[in-house]
Amino acid sequence: ILIHMKGAIMGIISDFRYRKISQTSTVEDLLKEFFRKSIHICASFVPLFAAWNLPYTVMALSSVVALYIISEYLRISGISIPVISRVTAYAARRRDEGRFILGPVTLTLGIVITLMIFPQDAARVGICALAFGDGIASLAGKLFGRIKIPYTCGKTLEGSLACFIAVYASSLAIVRDPLSALLLAFVAMCIEMIPLKDYDNVLIPIAIAAVAYLLP
Repeated sequence: ILIHMKGAIMGIISDFRYRKISQTSTVEDLLKEFFRKSIHICASFVPLFAAWNLPYTVMALSSVVALYIISEYLRISGISIPVISRVTAYAARRRDEGRFILGPVTLTLGIVITLMIFPQDAARVGICALAFGDGIASLAGKLFGRIKIPYTCGKTLEGSLACFIAVYASSLAIVRDPLSALLLAFVAMCIEMIPLKDYDNVLIPIAIAAVAYLLP
């Protein structure tokens, strides 16, 4: 009886995990995307640490990404690193399965370059655009995406609008100017629509920080 009950419960869980919640996504896809993008959103705390001590923040981020790169090469070679390898494998997209997962590297690279090039306020705008805009756009696309944008490799209008709203809100909280926030949000939305895969993690913070720096 217990075996049958266990099998039934596992079957219910499996059915739930792979149930469609949108045209292209299942519950499992959403859980993975939420896990990945929660890391993006946590990047919004980096400017706080950078304001406290920029060199230490850059060193810490560089050390973390170096450890990640080593663990990824070991994972691909069949050597599992406790916790890190399992977390990375769980968060992997279908396109990344069996390959080096580049997302965390480009995410950290984009943040570090932005911190080192731009003044603190401009860098904060760029990093928050990456943290909230890219993160929320992907989740909104998975949940509500219906209208595909041509020539964007599957990007949706709903996801892009979510990016615009998220970047507008985060930018307005920093720059305190509605028109400047609108411009920053529009630029971020346009970049997010470009099918750059993981490389948008580098372009978004640098480009938005540059626009914020050039604003009067």
